[in-house]
Amino acid sequence: MAGKILIIDDEEKLRTLMARIITLEGFEVFEAMNAKTAWKKLDTQDVDIIVCDVILPDANGVELSQQIKSKYPFTEIIVLTAYGNISDGVQAMKNGAFDYITKGDDNDKIIPLLNRAMEKVRLQKRVMQLEKQVGKHYDFENILGESPLILDAIALAKKVAPTDASVMLLGETGTGKEVFAQSIHYASKRSGNPFLAVNCSSFSKELLESELFGHKAGAFTSAIKDKKGLIEEANLGTLFLDEIGEMHIDLQSKLLRFLETNEFIKVGDTKSTKVNVRIITATNRDLKKEIEDEKFREDLFYRLNVFSIQLPALRDRKKDIPVLAGYFMKIFAQKTNPDVKEMSSEFLERLQQHDWKGNIRELKNIIERAVILANSSKLTVENLPLELQVLNHKTHGALSAFDLASVEKLHIQRVLNHTKGNKTEAAKLLNIGLTTLYRKIEEYRLG
Repeated sequence: MAGKILIIDDEEKLRTLMARIITLEGFEVFEAMNAKTAWKKLDTQDVDIIVCDVILPDANGVELSQQIKSKYPFTEIIVLTAYGNISDGVQAMKNGAFDYITKGDDNDKIIPLLNRAMEKVRLQKRVMQLEKQVGKHYDFENILGESPLILDAIALAKKVAPTDASVMLLGETGTGKEVFAQSIHYASKRSGNPFLAVNCSSFSKELLESELFGHKAGAFTSAIKDKKGLIEEANLGTLFLDEIGEMHIDLQSKLLRFLETNEFIKVGDTKSTKVNVRIITATNRDLKKEIEDEKFREDLFYRLNVFSIQLPALRDRKKDIPVLAGYFMKIFAQKTNPDVKEMSSEFLERLQQHDWKGNIRELKNIIERAVILANSSKLTVENLPLELQVLNHKTHGALSAFDLASVEKLHIQRVLNHTKGNKTEAAKLLNIGLTTLYRKIEEYRLG
């Protein structure tokens, strides 16, 4: 079926004729002689488009269009107007109708108009589906981990999400602060509105001011036209300010004024703009120390730090590493190496012994690299970077990073990975005999 159409008209002959024409085009058609019957149909059928007469026995079609759109915003309405009464159609469009046609022209024009309206309906449904997928992607259930520290952080985020309170996310780089910010947004009443993010460390003071607050044409040399800032673009939604501790102190005062008034002045403008935006910030700095050093405003800190959440470092939640590593392995295997299905116990052991100064971001990068290098369905120690391969394994009789034999073993393995297991080619690259290579493979158990 091309879509579901509801015709609302008390003229039975006209309604029946129109229904027949529309049905022949593949649409499923329902009929109603008045508003009361129409509401019953709408309650039981997922109608895509309504064709509605202006004059009905129990309602005005123009007013009915507005009522229907308020309850069913993704249903499109085409209004039928009488000759010489185009104003009704125009008013209906102002009330949310898709378009109007005059009676008498309807048989010729209705099908092209229905097809255009149906394209809009499909587009709206697709957008709605994508929005649901995005919301699901950033659902709290998708933040992986069972360690107490991460569960405590998730519980706090769930508590604050439904409110409009400013949230400050604290933690080292790579601990997933933006993922938390997105999850808070999509669990809030603002979820249907924009979530925008900016890293304050990525811009100079002047550029960040323009990026956040926008500018008027002519405000500076390269400002050739008016530009909305992220604060204005995020109206009714959420703005995430990452690395807020990097913001220049002069710009902090302008941000503070916005937080106090919900108003700001664009660069080069004279009048203020009012918006409604929730602010979530993140930092890996000790802002209290920054305040002592007069690099961060104390009044701004207390405005932003209404509700703070500490995100744990990966080294403090090592029991979660196998779950996170498995998740990243599946993602990158689908993209680059579908044969990869599992990780060896030694591979996971090395991961859990690493310090992870780069936290989840570092783990993600290492798993991606390992998947690309893998020559079999299982990720092994040889797929890890050198520093993880020789990591503090004296208790297992492993060689240290300074042992010549250890370095030789790793180098041979890398060359074999490069040649995808072709030993003849590997021997040439290593400048050794093929027999020697086989002996080394057996000695180091590289088979």
